[in-house]
Amino acid sequence: MTAPVQPFSMPPEAAAGTPDHDGSALDRIGAIQRETLGERVTGELRALLVAGRLAPGEKLSLRRVAEALGVSMMPVREAVSRLAADRALEVLPGRAVRVPVLTLAQFRELTRLRLVVEGFAAEEAARKATPQDIARVTSYDAAFRKAASADPPDSAGAVAANRDLHFALYEAAGMPGLIEMIERLWLKAGPILNIDMRDEPRRLKGGSAMQAHARLLDALRSQDAAAARAALEDDIAAAATHIEETGQLSA
Repeated sequence: MTAPVQPFSMPPEAAAGTPDHDGSALDRIGAIQRETLGERVTGELRALLVAGRLAPGEKLSLRRVAEALGVSMMPVREAVSRLAADRALEVLPGRAVRVPVLTLAQFRELTRLRLVVEGFAAEEAARKATPQDIARVTSYDAAFRKAASADPPDSAGAVAANRDLHFALYEAAGMPGLIEMIERLWLKAGPILNIDMRDEPRRLKGGSAMQAHARLLDALRSQDAAAARAALEDDIAAAATHIEETGQLSA
């Protein structure tokens, strides 16, 4: 005959909150690294948006996303719902999904926020950047210059290198919470940068971005926080001015 299952009872010392002599078993387990498929798809789509590889107004096929990532439709829908909540994607009637098209007022608000938040990050980076941090920013600046100076300019490569340069700078500030804030801004800013760099590749050669990046590196090397902020703000402002001048933002 099978012995009856005894109900679980917590030892008195555990119930009282007294740890055993070896310490809590939970302390020794460690965190379990787990990522759901929905989180993975969200991360992939976020990376495309932040890197400027999706353009404003571009429609996404959920089926193509699912096929490219080797997942079912469910995690793709989950990812789209998350990004739509952040207003990084929008769901249209008929369940079509596209990258939002910003109005002029929305773009100007986004630019003002970027100037404040990213300008602060540049200041902090200038104060805290290590030689390794500066070397990273320098390497991405070299990649940007190479892409921008190619004949014809490699606009896609320039967009990617520009993104990498900016985030290497912001990471040098050593403030993870600040990076999260900037990433949320770039979910909306990344696609619009397509207009600045992809649609006008000739503007890359010797343009304002190269000059701003050079000043930024000088400021990092001299630990000049004010100069770093000024260079970063000039970089953002010049791109914003060009984007407005294209006339592609709705009133």
